[in-house]
Amino acid sequence: MGARTAWVLHVDLDQFVAAVEVLRRPELAGRPVVVGGRGDPTERGVVSTASYEARAAGVRSGMPLRVAARRLPDAVFLPVDAAEYDAVSDRVMATLRTLGAVVEVLGWDEAFLGAVTDDPEALARRAQEAVLAATGLHCSVGIGDNKVRAKIATEHGKPAGVFRLTAENWSAVMGDRPTIDLWGVGTKVSRRLAGLGVTTVRELAAAPVAALVAEFGPRMGVWYHELGQGLGPTTVDDRPWVPRGHGRETTFQENLTTPEQVRRAVRELTDRVVEDVAEDGRPVVRVALKVRYAPFVTTGASRRLAEPTRDPDALVAAVMALADRVEDREVRLLGVRAEMAMPEDAGPAERTPVRGRI
Repeated sequence: MGARTAWVLHVDLDQFVAAVEVLRRPELAGRPVVVGGRGDPTERGVVSTASYEARAAGVRSGMPLRVAARRLPDAVFLPVDAAEYDAVSDRVMATLRTLGAVVEVLGWDEAFLGAVTDDPEALARRAQEAVLAATGLHCSVGIGDNKVRAKIATEHGKPAGVFRLTAENWSAVMGDRPTIDLWGVGTKVSRRLAGLGVTTVRELAAAPVAALVAEFGPRMGVWYHELGQGLGPTTVDDRPWVPRGHGRETTFQENLTTPEQVRRAVRELTDRVVEDVAEDGRPVVRVALKVRYAPFVTTGASRRLAEPTRDPDALVAAVMALADRVEDREVRLLGVRAEMAMPEDAGPAERTPVRGRI
């Protein structure tokens, strides 16, 4: 690469939420910390994040708090404090904007930096030092020639390190790794890829595009094929992220046992989503309802509206129609989501495909 090259850096705060809590309570340093729900592992709720010490014992994000408590009874359980994480995140992003790079915020704890420089490692170290000085938090930085490689590189730099991943070393670093190590490939997708005989990143890169398109569709099939080669968008865009929708969900401490309870809870969630929609100002094009039945079976349904609308009555009617399909079984979680019409200037295809608060 030339001396002055356009680079993408991915800055990821190490164990962000747990680290913020340890900053507030220094006595927790080195102890297993689990943050989730109201901080009560006897209640229903899931782990939002876990410190490295808790992760070493097998505690993971998304795990029910009760399971985490059984696995690690000596852990410190704390409630989620979104307002504090927002405030600290804002300080981090403001600090990154002082470095002379374009900053694209991905969520509470991560951002892309775009910069033309002859020494991206020096910029990465400057970012780490600036964030540490401003907030007391450590971060890892991935350096890449596009967003995909920068994002994946960060995992190789954790914790508090720097790693470069480009076209030059992509195959050597990633070729033999399982496909689930790729950004955007989860358990279900990796399982479907395995069904096609594709288990490693190198095999994905070499897989026939036609087979991937047949399995995943024309857009995602091509995307996964390119992902196997480490290809991805290169433009770092600092315009504010425009969310595709607004959603609310609740895990009930006691199962809902009657259709009346379910409908009442769906209506309450819908009213809150309608308020979010009104603040956003964009019309809704689709509504969705998520239902988790006892003990732990999750289903979902959605419907596209006849036309985009901001009318609260129309939105309520559409969601309640979905509620009519809920089975007469005990319900432990409900979620309502409204998908919005995207503005014409929301961004080109170069925009990062996965964004949002954690």
